[in-house]
Amino acid sequence: MFTGLIREIGVLRSMHARAGVLRLDIRAPGTAARVSVGDSVAVAGICLTVTACDRRGFSADAAAETRRLTTLGSWRPGRRLHLEPALRMGDALDGHLVQGHVDGVGRVRSLRPAPGGGRLLTVAYPAGLRRFLTPKGSIAVDGVSLTVDEGPFVTGFTVNLVPHTLERTVLGALKRGDGVNLEMDALVKAVRNGQGHPLAAGGAVRARWFVCEGNQGGEAVGAVADLL
Repeated sequence: MFTGLIREIGVLRSMHARAGVLRLDIRAPGTAARVSVGDSVAVAGICLTVTACDRRGFSADAAAETRRLTTLGSWRPGRRLHLEPALRMGDALDGHLVQGHVDGVGRVRSLRPAPGGGRLLTVAYPAGLRRFLTPKGSIAVDGVSLTVDEGPFVTGFTVNLVPHTLERTVLGALKRGDGVNLEMDALVKAVRNGQGHPLAAGGAVRARWFVCEGNQGGEAVGAVADLL
């Protein structure tokens, strides 16, 4: 799980295909100091697992499905990438909940000046994602947590890139036609996808209570819900 707040901008050093997977070698000393083999890192919004690391950076493998569903297939050495290590217990939950599961690839329509030194970024998106957009809701663009405008979301959405975001990300370098990884708000997806659930049709819930030992030696009460 991630927050959409970029911790470092890494540089793709090399890419090597091997046994059906693509190994990415990324120069990122700040991230390398925080992760170990097996940890998750959001790379331009894509959740990848660290397979090797040293003080200069880390490596991660991407399967064919990941390359098909994201912008990864167009990456080349030298590309600058947004990086965010996974949340740890006790970390501040800023931004919004980001899973690193890309829902689709958007295309930049425009990047124009905004009042206060920011930029307005307008992105066209796959039609199937429209139902997950809500006015003033959240979206992750290449792993960056952003707030969408009020719509209407006919074929695209607009986000305001404030100066701080422009300084800490590479979004300000986007050009018309560039692809970006899009992840819709997980909470909105849960609501929209749950509308066909039996509960949404008036189903009932029976709760079975249980007691378990807490991590400090105490007891905690939980419940398992069964649909009737």
